[in-house]
Amino acid sequence: MAERQRFMGINKACILLIVISGMERFAFKGVASNMVTYLTDVMKMSNSSAAKTLNSWVGFTSMLPLIVAALADSYLDKYSTILASSVLYVAGLLALTSTAIRCSWNPMNKISSASSLSWSLYMISLGQGGYNPSLQAFGAEQLGDDNGLPCTSNNDQSSKKKSLFFQWWYFGVCCGSLLGVSVMSYMQETLGWGLGFAIPTMAMVASIAMFLCGNQFYTHKQERNIDGKSFEEIIQTVKAAISKMINRWNMPTNDYNVVELELQEKALCSRDPNAIEGFRENSNENIHPFRAAKMVLHLLPVWLMLLMFAVIFQQPATFFTKQGMTMRRNIGTKFKIPPAALQSAITVSIIILMPLYDPCFIPLVRVLTRNEKGITVTQRMGIGMFLSVIAMVIAAVTERKRLQIGKEMPNSESVPFSIFWLLPQYILLGISDIFTVVGMQEFFYSEVPVRMRTTGIALYTSVFGVGSFLSALLISLIDYFTSSRGRKNGWFSDDMNEARLDKYYWFLAVSSAISLLTFVVYCRFLKSRT
Repeated sequence: MAERQRFMGINKACILLIVISGMERFAFKGVASNMVTYLTDVMKMSNSSAAKTLNSWVGFTSMLPLIVAALADSYLDKYSTILASSVLYVAGLLALTSTAIRCSWNPMNKISSASSLSWSLYMISLGQGGYNPSLQAFGAEQLGDDNGLPCTSNNDQSSKKKSLFFQWWYFGVCCGSLLGVSVMSYMQETLGWGLGFAIPTMAMVASIAMFLCGNQFYTHKQERNIDGKSFEEIIQTVKAAISKMINRWNMPTNDYNVVELELQEKALCSRDPNAIEGFRENSNENIHPFRAAKMVLHLLPVWLMLLMFAVIFQQPATFFTKQGMTMRRNIGTKFKIPPAALQSAITVSIIILMPLYDPCFIPLVRVLTRNEKGITVTQRMGIGMFLSVIAMVIAAVTERKRLQIGKEMPNSESVPFSIFWLLPQYILLGISDIFTVVGMQEFFYSEVPVRMRTTGIALYTSVFGVGSFLSALLISLIDYFTSSRGRKNGWFSDDMNEARLDKYYWFLAVSSAISLLTFVVYCRFLKSRT
């Protein structure tokens, strides 16, 4: 009975959509996790160029949902957006597969292959831009008990169901990612890149077929904003708000106070039952655009403070993988571990530990915090940010040890230092994901009006998009300043025994620690005002 109660609210439609999301992650991770190896070994890019290319693509992929989701909330329903986006997604995967096959037949034609690779990758981005946020928001709608509020109190049953849904959604995503990282990286390096990209393509096609077959289980909610006015009105309202701020000193004092009182009339997370009931009665009516814009803009400080976590999030697919390529990877005499396969340690740690979060971790911290949920969403994100700082400190110490051993054997292609020494940093990042990533999903979904839930999910993914661009910018700046002025090698030298990734990891650890400290101070400031 306890187990049955634990899964209350996760119906057949939710379970099916969680499986479909895992299949999509298998397809995407099967392509993205080992892309840095494809760029350096097949396309012959330098380490820094490959890292910047991959970060820029991942950044564009993660940022695009912010634009597409806003349009989808205004002009399309989620179901139609999922179907239309999936067509682009599969077309991009097919183009990528054909590019890899052509490149293996004619390896000399690098210019044409690079152009085709770029087009196919960004077509995948366009497809994923509408697919992922719409699928997750559509899945959350299947819970069937949304009261229309931007957020609810910690004791609300609806809030518990949402938390459980997002937790198991991320569990499904990690299962798909695990298979994509571990299985596909091995197949790509042993059986060829054409087959290695074809299998994710077939998995994505199968997931679309499953989605269509599940029509009988889905609940299709009436879209309240299908006329497309909200997105346009919010843009105009933001412009008007900026204009009012600029000219506010010219405004009579009484008029200005009226505007302030109007904005503060209803708090975002009102605890007044009468206010909440009044909101429910008008949940089918349009929220005033100025108020909707304010609800989104007030999330900006938290969004900015999470960017350094997103930068750290990019390291396993780039420099962690390049580290592993120089280390001892043998198991026995014949088998070598693909460096990208170590990314599976992140997902394995999540898959093992995620089911223990509710029955083990929450009861323990509930005693300390006296909070029904154990910890708040912001506390959950903060714990994950702290663990990511520790992971980067460990990564820096490990890389320093690898460099010391490498200098003793300068002519060796690999360092007699086991790749398994990288496991602690991978595992800690996996544990940090359980806290921060799941917390981010719940936070951004719950803090926006109900009709803007797809945009809320897109705000969460956009953190990683901007984080990817920020990572690429940091690499460019650091590479410029450390490689210029007559220096022979910079921090990102192609010779991994001359590179100084340890310094880069220390830089990320310090920067992320500053972001965490700012996040804690900001949350305390907000708490003191309530």
